[in-house]
Amino acid sequence: MTLQALLHQSGPIPLHARIDCAAGELLALVGPSGSGKTSVLRAVAGLMHVGEGRITLGDAVWFDSNKGVHVPAEQRPVGMVFQHYALFPHLSALDNVRLAVPRGAPADAALQLLADMQLDKLSSRRPDELSGGQRQRVALARALARQPQLLLLDEAFSAVDQPTRQSLYDELIKLRERVQLPIVMVTHDLREARLLADRISILDGGTTLQDGPPERVMSQPRNARVAALVGLRDIHAGIFHKATSVGAPARLRWGDAAAGIDLITSDKGRLDDGANVRWVISGEHVQLHAEPGAEPNMVPSELHSMRRLGEIVTLQCRPQALPQARLHLDVTTRFARLLNLQAGTVVHLEIDPQGIHIMPVKRALLDPLA
Repeated sequence: MTLQALLHQSGPIPLHARIDCAAGELLALVGPSGSGKTSVLRAVAGLMHVGEGRITLGDAVWFDSNKGVHVPAEQRPVGMVFQHYALFPHLSALDNVRLAVPRGAPADAALQLLADMQLDKLSSRRPDELSGGQRQRVALARALARQPQLLLLDEAFSAVDQPTRQSLYDELIKLRERVQLPIVMVTHDLREARLLADRISILDGGTTLQDGPPERVMSQPRNARVAALVGLRDIHAGIFHKATSVGAPARLRWGDAAAGIDLITSDKGRLDDGANVRWVISGEHVQLHAEPGAEPNMVPSELHSMRRLGEIVTLQCRPQALPQARLHLDVTTRFARLLNLQAGTVVHLEIDPQGIHIMPVKRALLDPLA
């Protein structure tokens, strides 16, 4: 069954959000702090009342403002896992799970859920005797004990260290193999969303900006705001020129008519000739070369700065023909060492024509990130 929610209100927390999540699918709600991610989750769970809208799971209507329907939270078959576990400190792991087991369930249901989480040997321990990862597994077992039809994860992995987080990812992947539930996850971690989610929904100011598979949203953002929210660091200005004939490539002028770089790209037939645009390209579509080549969209650039973070080096490149522009690129430390990269080095950036994503500019918006 599919979860569908359409939520609207002007305050106290503005919401203009829509989410859809099918059985067996994991939807990640992504956005900055205060974007409304947790509010959407709470509204779906029945923990927050929304002014207008409709929430359904399959044929069951949980909320319909037009018909005066509002099913209380305790009557919604929802399992919810919070960031900080929300376990009863005076109870054992087993008793925390038992509290959520419905009447009529097998006597060993709680212990079996802990066994699924590899915690059956720790069932007698209280939360303060467990590690952060173990406590989160208990919280997940408790959420599943209700035999939910929907699972909600509110920053469920953010309070643990990276190795523990990876092990929780593994548990979630195993869980998805066992049960076919819609799962909605709130996260601020784009890497986590990209790793786990089938689809992501970008929220900002309580409004859904874009929804789709992670790869599509991150490489083809709907507008410059989405591009910024999904971590695309370089949002460039340009002028789009349509293809001169059927099957011919279009031309993107990076910069303006007075100073710029001509790039070839595809023409999807959605833009007028000469339209002012913003465009982005993810790093996976940019190849760095030490020497010039005959490939299309080869841009000679000066390496302006380098910043190393572990095994990755972030390069900030300045195109020679457009020195005010910047293009960031991540490479491995080994690759940077092999090419002897350093500030001032001239490199050649090959920009994949198929990786260029062009966004129209609204005339009323003057902000360069609009």
